[in-house]
Amino acid sequence: MRYVYAPLFLLGFIATALYLLGSGFSARWLLALLASAVLLSFVCEAVWPYRPAWNTPHGDGHRDLLHAVVNEGLNIAALAIIPLLALHIPSVDLWPSHWPLWQQLLLALPLTDLGITLMHYASHRSALLWRLHAVHHSVTRLYGFNGLMKHPLHLLLEALGGTLPLLVCGLGQEVAILLAFSISIQLLLQHSNVDMRIGCLRHLFAWAPVHRLHHMKYGTAGDVNFALFFPLWDRLLGTALYLPRYALGEDDLGIGDRPDYPRGYLAQLREPLRPGQGAQPAAPLPQALREALGERA
Repeated sequence: MRYVYAPLFLLGFIATALYLLGSGFSARWLLALLASAVLLSFVCEAVWPYRPAWNTPHGDGHRDLLHAVVNEGLNIAALAIIPLLALHIPSVDLWPSHWPLWQQLLLALPLTDLGITLMHYASHRSALLWRLHAVHHSVTRLYGFNGLMKHPLHLLLEALGGTLPLLVCGLGQEVAILLAFSISIQLLLQHSNVDMRIGCLRHLFAWAPVHRLHHMKYGTAGDVNFALFFPLWDRLLGTALYLPRYALGEDDLGIGDRPDYPRGYLAQLREPLRPGQGAQPAAPLPQALREALGERA
């Protein structure tokens, strides 16, 4: 199951969502489907954990739930106003709306992924964007809900970077709903604590074994593996990293120069807006990680 977990999870839930919308079911059914995906993710993390200690709350369970509820609520609100946005956003009417839903989704995924990846990359290069993005990197354990732990302003910027060009091209509401659902499923897989074995699929999908390295707390060592769905973008950016001989430890995550980063929900919302944030020296690389990076070089 560890070898088939990720592809079955991604394809199974997205295929079910396509079936529901294509069969005329209300989009509200996708909320129940997403809830079942979250539940299944938690169950599998308990059965096949990558790091058993990451299944134990670090005083962050209530906070992460708030992030998830608020951010998913914002996503739903944004999807609901797409028809209104279409009246005010200039459209070049290039989107192939006559295609079947699954084909439109296959086209939308890599285009959206490129926009989100570039925004993510910029968030590690711009001090202003990093202040917002740091909320996501403050996690000290990885499990499914971490993907939804973002500052709402950064969530908005990523959404605009990924979907605004498609909306200008005439992306329809149904495809946008499927796209948002697919992103949520991928975020569950990308931050999962399941000890999944993905083999050569790491070249195709940015699942947890690839993305975990992005959350390393050691200065710029984590400025790698920015892609949401497809590692192709990281190879083109020169930021792809795979370290098969290094297993992330329980203390490898977080922001190395901000071990005092706020942990509460409201404090995390305020932190990017607070002036005079002082960084400390970055946490030093562990010897095992230094050797793994040296072998790669």
